[in-house]
Amino acid sequence: MIYMDNAATTMQKPKEVINAVVEAMTSLGNAGRGAGEAALGAARIIYETRERLAELFHAEGPKQIAFTPNSTESLNIAIKGSLNPGDHVITTMLEHNSVLRPIYALKEQGVEVTIIRADKKGNIRLEDVEEEIRANTKVIVCTHGSNLTGNLVPVEKIGETAKRHGIRFIVDASQTAGVYPIDVQAAHIDILCFTGHKSLLGPQGTGGIYVREGIILPPLKSGGSGVDTYNPNHPSQMPTALEAGTLNGHGIAGLNAALAYIKKTGMENIRERELHLMWKFYNGVKEIPGVKIYGDFDTKKRCPIVALNIRDYDSSEVSDELLVTYGISTRPGAHCAPLMHRALGTVEQGAVRFSFSHFNTEEEVGTAVKAIEELAVE
Repeated sequence: MIYMDNAATTMQKPKEVINAVVEAMTSLGNAGRGAGEAALGAARIIYETRERLAELFHAEGPKQIAFTPNSTESLNIAIKGSLNPGDHVITTMLEHNSVLRPIYALKEQGVEVTIIRADKKGNIRLEDVEEEIRANTKVIVCTHGSNLTGNLVPVEKIGETAKRHGIRFIVDASQTAGVYPIDVQAAHIDILCFTGHKSLLGPQGTGGIYVREGIILPPLKSGGSGVDTYNPNHPSQMPTALEAGTLNGHGIAGLNAALAYIKKTGMENIRERELHLMWKFYNGVKEIPGVKIYGDFDTKKRCPIVALNIRDYDSSEVSDELLVTYGISTRPGAHCAPLMHRALGTVEQGAVRFSFSHFNTEEEVGTAVKAIEELAVE
């Protein structure tokens, strides 16, 4: 199989990640739940991973990083913990349902919602964000990179706007953490939500949330924490405040190894390789009659994603043919991004998304281009 669905999850992991998970399965106990070597070993690995993530995102310190199973839980914590009835939130049409659905739920409880429109290339205007700010605007939440088009959002500029108006800024870094540098302090990001299983190259079931020092978020869950057992309330200090229950120590060990791999290999080197493969594919298919590509390719700075359709064929049919005939794994359909498809005019057809890893090869890209050429003729 030629795997080109890395925006969903990076299936090809560094061998260091696999080895770390296997070793953790045979040696780690429960962090914070004992004084034995197995428990202490788990605590050390979890803390080291916090340190690596704090360094990666330029956080104030490791205690500002809490672990969650994925971006979805992180975004639920961030959004639901930041808004109350009567507050106003601004978001965009680029968002994944992990942002939209919590916001829709809060809208039914009295939160006012503004969704910034995207143009036909999938971009938003910064001026629109500024113009929609009201006296009761409490939060701006947006993705750093679209999981459908690969377009990047200028979070640094939005962060400046949010800071100037005293608005909390939440960023979904699901598609960019591990492939683009993120400086939460320089970009004025108050809360960063990320997952471990995509460009961070870690196992599924790992992810986390950065919370700026001084911000207190109510926990989405409460329960065992390993500390302060006789307190009837869940601990309020980070990171324990957002980490009820046993952490995924085995997965976090794998994430720790993935972060070490990214640092050793070089994020810039990984990104350049992925973008090189993406551009090779894009340039190979963009002139094929009947092929329509979505997103903004006028800028070199983007996620390594190409979403396309072939004439009026259903995207699922094309994706199935790519898999059955050519052994190429892609993602068709709506990609949990309903408003983005509405902006692009692809609600009924969906789109076939190719997303690239630095583990892909030039030969695989050539095969994918040839497949699109042949399918477009048929």
